[in-house]
Amino acid sequence: MNEELSALHKTGTWDLVPLPPGKHAVGCRWVYKIKIKSDGSLERYKAPLVTKGFTQEYGLDYEETFAPVAKMTSVRTLLAVASVHQWSLSQMDVKNAFLNGDLFEEVYMVPPPGVLHNPGEVCRLRKALYGLKQAPRAWFEKFSAVIGSLGFQSSAHDPALFVRSTSVGRILLLLYVDDMILTGDDLDGISQLKLALHDRFEMKDLGPLRYFLGIEVASSPKDTRVADTPLELNVRYSPSDGTPLDDPTLYRTIVGSLVYLTITRPDIAYAVHIVSQFVSSPTTLRWAAASDPFDRKSTTDYCIFLGDSLISWKSKKQSVVSRSSAEAEYRAMASTAAEIVWLRWLLQDIGVSLSMPTLMYCDNKSAIQIAHNSVFHERTKHIELDCHFVRHHFQQGTISLPFVSSTMQLADFFTKSHTLARFRFLLSKLSMLNTVTS
Repeated sequence: MNEELSALHKTGTWDLVPLPPGKHAVGCRWVYKIKIKSDGSLERYKAPLVTKGFTQEYGLDYEETFAPVAKMTSVRTLLAVASVHQWSLSQMDVKNAFLNGDLFEEVYMVPPPGVLHNPGEVCRLRKALYGLKQAPRAWFEKFSAVIGSLGFQSSAHDPALFVRSTSVGRILLLLYVDDMILTGDDLDGISQLKLALHDRFEMKDLGPLRYFLGIEVASSPKDTRVADTPLELNVRYSPSDGTPLDDPTLYRTIVGSLVYLTITRPDIAYAVHIVSQFVSSPTTLRWAAASDPFDRKSTTDYCIFLGDSLISWKSKKQSVVSRSSAEAEYRAMASTAAEIVWLRWLLQDIGVSLSMPTLMYCDNKSAIQIAHNSVFHERTKHIELDCHFVRHHFQQGTISLPFVSSTMQLADFFTKSHTLARFRFLLSKLSMLNTVTS
């Protein structure tokens, strides 16, 4: 707590002033945390001072709040590009990041326990504090201004990715709130960047990238394959099956954890997609289910590779009922094409040039024909927007549409449960590895 108060005073976070008439002061509290290293050992104790931002009023003491954070697909793409180029990856974080954000709104806070003040005085906040609705935005604007002054430009396709290209080389910085990944081929520039950031913020250099947002990052030539199918084959239940759980909290907590786990575990994506549909009213039999025969909605599923690296995947129920398998497939093609277009733009920002169309393998010949031709008016007029989008990028050469048999369609992995042999075969094609470091 003393360290936190010292940092607050050092950055000039507030001034003690009488509360003006007609104004209200938000509350605050100390939050005690224990930071754990990736190996489970104690790193340090923390006691951040957090405001009770839920008492803020829009238009009075806050307005815009949105602040971008790096997309997980961007993180995986950056790791894949760095791996191919054999670039080193390093990690830094910013201590008390939000205290660097400048507040432009008039915000008052009740003095925290432990701060001496006169009766009737409150804290007029000059810097952002954790808990304030606008704190993430204020910090991101501050960091963007600083990194921009150092010659970096924000990617138009992921604003949390900052790039600097010179005749010496390229530096990439990916920001997730106060955690950042640095990589590139300009090693001297990266060293100078770290020093420059140390001058502007209180930084902590965490060395080579090992642990990011709860995800372990490791590199090793010694690999083994991962576990088998997590879902029984062809199991189906009606909405009335099973007994409602007395307390669904544990179910929802576990599903939430599994959703986060799918960031690095595409092998459980379909199973998590299934159990996530029942968080509102889970029963004792909701852990195992396959495609939903009751609402007749199909599943959009795809997997996208950069070279041999799987960088993006999806398994999600479609929002509308399709009138044919071709329509369902075509809607999935539109979602896949949108992801491909975005990834191509992102890779261009990173410095990876793609001169050839991206191969988008489809196992439905009717859907491919719809993309090739504009003569299926009666069959496609109700999905015309998707048709135009996919056909446009096919004609522009952004994508090509080779046919692949259903037995070799890797995206089938995310559509349904499989036999053990089929699951292992598809898993082997996804380059899923259990990396063993030494």
